[in-house]
Parts: sequence; C-alpha cells; structure tokens
Amino acid sequence: MKKVILGLTLFLGIFTQPVLAQKAKVSGKFNQSLKSYYVLKNALAADKSEEAPKLAQALQLAVKEVPHQGFAEAKQHVLWMKESAVIQQQASELAKTTDLKSQRKSFEGISIAFIKLVKELKLNDQEVFVQYCPMGKYSWLNEVKEVQNPYYGSQMFDCGTVKDTITRN
Repeated sequence: MKKVILGLTLFLGIFTQPVLAQKAKVSGKFNQSLKSYYVLKNALAADKSEEAPKLAQALQLAVKEVPHQGFAEAKQHVLWMKESAVIQQQASELAKTTDLKSQRKSFEGISIAFIKLVKELKLNDQEVFVQYCPMGKYSWLNEVKEVQNPYYGSQMFDCGTVKDTITRN
C-alpha cells in the first residue's frame, strides 16, 4: 500500500510540476506588465507627456511577453486575449502623440482593461488599489494607497478615492 501511495505521489508531482512552473511564469510576466502600467501611470500623473510614448511602448512589450497559453482556465485565456488586445491598441495610440490630453484618453482604455484583468486573473503579487476620480469619472490602478491621479496630473494630483483594494495572490 505504501508503494502505491508513494507511486501516486511521485506521478502527481511529476505531472503538476510543469503546470505550476507555467503558472509562475505567467504570474511573473503579468506582474512585470502591471509594473510597466504603473510607470506609465506615474508619468501621466506627473504630466510627463514626453516620456509617455516610450513608456507605452515598454508596456506593449511587457504585455506581449505574457505567455497567454499558460493560463489554467480557458476563460482566463479568452479574457487575456481580449483585454491585452485593448491594451496593445490603446498603448499604440498613446505612443503616437505627445499631447497629454490624447495620452490620457488612451490611458483610460488601458486602465479599464487592466482593472478587469487584475480583478479576474488574480495574479498580482502585491496589493493593487483601484482608484476613482469623481470629477472625470475615471478609474485606474495604483501601487500605493495614496491617490495619484493620472488623468488630471498636477491640476488635481490627489483628486480621487480608493474604490477597491485587490489583495495579493
């Protein structure tokens, strides 16, 4: 009986090892893309329109590096494919301009997609704060609890509230 249990344990260990490794890779790459999002958000919050295009390109690259075939569930894969396409398209638009207003409009689409991804995929390795600006009715993700408004920047840097905290997974 002990041999059977030991055999099953070894078999399951060998079988689940690649799955766990793939999930760790997906999670790691996802969190790198989330960090790229934060860098772009921080640039917009600081009114750095000249830096935003290259940061949007970096975000595009980080999103492309997420191994989408590594999602455990089909619905996660479908969600990733849909929302990452939105992020790619909006980041491409943002990268084409140095006009802060246009950049922030593109960032809105990026934020909506990333909020869906963080809430549904539950891959974040740190707390994520969903913040909301009632003036413009915009939401975004933040790596810190203190509000840093990327839609109004220096005009209203701390305008907004924390609407949700997504715990690390």
